[in-house]
Amino acid sequence: MRVCICSLALASLASTQLVSAAPVAGSAKLIGRDDAAAIQYVPGSVDWDKIDWSQVNWSAVSWDAVNWQSVFSSEQPPIYTSEALVSSAQSQPPSVAPAPPSVVPQPSKTASAPVPTSVVPTSVVPVPTPTSVVLSPTPTLVVPAPAPTSVVPPPSTPTPTPTPTPSPKPQPSSSPNPSPEPVYTPESTPEPVTSSAAAPEPEKPASSGSLWGLTYSPYNTDGSCPDVGTVTSQLQKVAGVTSNIRLYSTDCSQLRNALQAISSSNLNLGIHAGLWISDGESRMQSDLDEFIAATKQYDSSLVKGVSVGNEDLSKGMSESTLIGYINQVRARLQSEGLGHIPVYATEQDAHFTKAIAAVCDVVQVNIYSIFDSIFTSVDSSVKSVIQRADNIKNNVAGGKPVRFGETGWSSAGSTGPSPLSLASEIAYVQKFKCAAAAAGYDYFYFEAKDALWKKGQALSEQSFGIFGSDFVQKFDFGLLNLC
Repeated sequence: MRVCICSLALASLASTQLVSAAPVAGSAKLIGRDDAAAIQYVPGSVDWDKIDWSQVNWSAVSWDAVNWQSVFSSEQPPIYTSEALVSSAQSQPPSVAPAPPSVVPQPSKTASAPVPTSVVPTSVVPVPTPTSVVLSPTPTLVVPAPAPTSVVPPPSTPTPTPTPTPSPKPQPSSSPNPSPEPVYTPESTPEPVTSSAAAPEPEKPASSGSLWGLTYSPYNTDGSCPDVGTVTSQLQKVAGVTSNIRLYSTDCSQLRNALQAISSSNLNLGIHAGLWISDGESRMQSDLDEFIAATKQYDSSLVKGVSVGNEDLSKGMSESTLIGYINQVRARLQSEGLGHIPVYATEQDAHFTKAIAAVCDVVQVNIYSIFDSIFTSVDSSVKSVIQRADNIKNNVAGGKPVRFGETGWSSAGSTGPSPLSLASEIAYVQKFKCAAAAAGYDYFYFEAKDALWKKGQALSEQSFGIFGSDFVQKFDFGLLNLC
């Protein structure tokens, strides 16, 4: 900033000038004269204490003409004196201007520049030590941090009270069932399968809920029977994923417990029950008696159907024997006033016959591609099972509705070339769900929880669940809501 307001102002004046003596220590004076040469800058060597301020003609200063921008410039201009133009650089001006006067001349109201604050009054006043001006810092905008989101822990599963292990136990199986049709021809470029559990990005919302149906075997990990509290806790979680469950038997009071859990908790679940016939007619009759008693005890409208056996033709049962069981069950239900409940068999698609379909109210088939001898992509595997269901619908069902009794993908173990991992399981269930909805098929996905109760069986057979054996979900079920 310029040093002396006197000399700075006068540098821009047209009517009055000030003359400065040569900057010689001890003799510098500033005298107001009408004919003096203009001075733009007074060097820092001027002895301000020796200036006779009473001699300055302040009233002759035209304040409107002051170039205030140059006054506050830090750049040193050329020096002018009354004798000659001095072009050589002089010493730097002091960094602090003289103290402001007690009386400040007022500029014209039309002036745009500020009033000078360093003009010294006509009387001689001592120059006090200047006071430093501290600029206020620019305020900083403080953005409050967002409030933390509460995390609600998942509900805990009550500890089941083990009861004696039932014997024998139904063994719902995902055994190989190659299609009678040629295996679906894969695309020329296989889809890579990664180890990540992230599912492909969905394109549009699915048309209905999460899963149409889910198979449910309630047995504890050690093979014992769960109590009704455990079944209730598990079905409460299942009801968040599907609105239909498939049971395989009535042992361990599983049908009765499921009906009680659904009724007491008002769960939106329909039960598709099952009768176990693989161990002969005696076991079939025992299951049938329990089925009728439990259904009558609770609201029979909760029971949406009953399967007579599971894959029994694949296990060696004759077609005529299976047909006899189906007819026997239907007749008994009609006699008990439960004739409204659909009756059917469940069989692998490779073994389902037209004769069996003829006595069924629903053609329910188990179809897996996880056992195929060729794997190229999960997409190809999904297309394969849909094509095989189409084959049953077009060539076996005789116009009756076709439904998947089982399909799924294991998250561990080995069944051949198909990669068994959690990432593949997620990809399969999501892609199958979307494909089944597009093709118009209802289905039961196999299965609710990992079946560690299947002691001595392959790891792959124990790892089809979307929940772990502890009934903690294995992946984000939100992925099931999108296609």
